[in-house]
Amino acid sequence: AMQITLKQIETFVRLASLRSFRRVAEQMNTTQPNVSTRIAALEATLNLRLFERDAGSVVLTDQGKTVLP
Repeated sequence: AMQITLKQIETFVRLASLRSFRRVAEQMNTTQPNVSTRIAALEATLNLRLFERDAGSVVLTDQGKTVLP
């Protein structure tokens, strides 16, 4: 099984709060594709869909809410 990294968890928590890949990338000093990749990897590892991605908005799914500490 793939390991969940602290980076992925931090990215997840920030994205849940900020709801913007761009703002998370800015805060974490990285790129939007990196943020997307971390979230996708976390979703794959957990086998859950954590976020609904819409035009410009990112919202936690019900499953995502259960994972959020």
